[in-house]
Amino acid sequence: MLIAITGAGGSIGKSVVPELLKNNNNRCRLLLRDSKKNRKLISCLQKEYGDRIGFIKGDVTDPLSCEKLVKDTDYVLHLAAVIPPKADHDDAATWKTNLGGTVNLVNAIIQAGNTSHLIFFSTVAVYGHRGVQHHWGRVGDPLMPSIFDAYGASKVQAERYILESELKHWIILRETGVLYDNLMMNNISDGLMFQTPVNVFIEWVTAKDTARLLNSIISSAQDMNDFWNQIYNIGGGISCRQTGFETYNDGFKLIGGSAKKIFEPRWHNQRNFHCFWFSDSDVLEDLFHFRSESTDDFWKWFAKKHRVYSLGRILPPGLIKSLIIKPLLKNSNAPAYWVENNNEARITAVYGSRKQYEEIPKSWDQVDLICEHSDYEDMKIHRKEYDLSHGYDESKDERELNLADMQQAAAFRGGKVLSDSMQAGDLKTKLKWQCHNGHEFESSPYTIIKAGHWCPICCSPKEEWTFDELSKHIPFFAQLWYDTHSPEENYIYSVDENGQTYVRKNDSVAFAKSEEI
Repeated sequence: MLIAITGAGGSIGKSVVPELLKNNNNRCRLLLRDSKKNRKLISCLQKEYGDRIGFIKGDVTDPLSCEKLVKDTDYVLHLAAVIPPKADHDDAATWKTNLGGTVNLVNAIIQAGNTSHLIFFSTVAVYGHRGVQHHWGRVGDPLMPSIFDAYGASKVQAERYILESELKHWIILRETGVLYDNLMMNNISDGLMFQTPVNVFIEWVTAKDTARLLNSIISSAQDMNDFWNQIYNIGGGISCRQTGFETYNDGFKLIGGSAKKIFEPRWHNQRNFHCFWFSDSDVLEDLFHFRSESTDDFWKWFAKKHRVYSLGRILPPGLIKSLIIKPLLKNSNAPAYWVENNNEARITAVYGSRKQYEEIPKSWDQVDLICEHSDYEDMKIHRKEYDLSHGYDESKDERELNLADMQQAAAFRGGKVLSDSMQAGDLKTKLKWQCHNGHEFESSPYTIIKAGHWCPICCSPKEEWTFDELSKHIPFFAQLWYDTHSPEENYIYSVDENGQTYVRKNDSVAFAKSEEI
């Protein structure tokens, strides 16, 4: 196989390339920017694999680079993306790379003969925030990327471009949080670490297991016709299900600390994040048997490889808190920074209001930690009553789904189907739809009822997030949104080209201006 790869120098890519090249019949062609780090990577890989590894100097934002990359390939593995924390500081680069780069790759594959199989990496961030009421999720759930999250929002639109394109062979993989080699260092360099709520549910997966999955797909799935042109969630399963608080604890144990000794309850988001436990992550495991590591396995491996972190054990937790953690509260990506600088848009998004922020307990003794509940382990067993409704009869065989089912699904989304016919079971031929705002658009039934997308105009945020208003008209959204938002909230959140964020009441023209981010 000749496999084209973008993002080979990233946290997942560094594990993927060696895994793929374990098969002596595979060759890889990497698209990499010209940088000192990438030149070193190229040198190391060439010494190891010789002419089985090829390189193109370029960028996914350049259509010509994409054309060179995909020529004569069997697979195109698209890992490249601007991700947090960088994505939180540079909206323009995020959209240019994550959406623009995907458009370039899709177009290049089609122009090259449309024979390559595209494997596109999306993210759990497309789903947005989940509260304890709906801590399980699956493909087809609403796509409501968190307010001001350019990363999640750009991936939503990139997905849709693939779904509505003329590509013959593709899959979209929505990956959960990844445990990787440089995790600790990356998380003590930005205020992003405080955006994970202590009670958020996370089903982790390791970079190593992700690489194993991709190798299995490329080795065995080319002739699995039913596998392609679908969306899947990637998760590590029951042994990788935790809360944010437990993850913090696992990391701080390496340096002899704990979350309660080093963090304070008010430092973290209360909402407006992402992650949950996947009810359907076993689909890929059943097909490819890629899982080999639990969260415990990862941290044991991490501790052995990075023994330098054990040096932290000679420092008392209070000193670690003062010297390493507290300085990050002044980072422009930290919730504490937003509070200190009266960033009303961010405060409203993550707390609801300043008053609600001030009501957060100051002591851990007063915080209700879900992982300390007596029934917590039982919560890790999925039951169907946890599932969100998708607005149609999912017990029906897909081959029997017809126009009436689409009409039912559209009504649950506050809109309607304008097409007057549909062949039963045909989920890929586009129909005409209309949302409650009167926007008309064409999309396949798969895009709507199986992938979770809806109106591409008002439900795919870029400069504005209007989920308060949308949830008042779209039951599909409301069943989730009101877990963590009040029906009385009626805000419009917006961001301008300079990164300034705003919030305003929907019935007012007065803006609350935030500090520049």
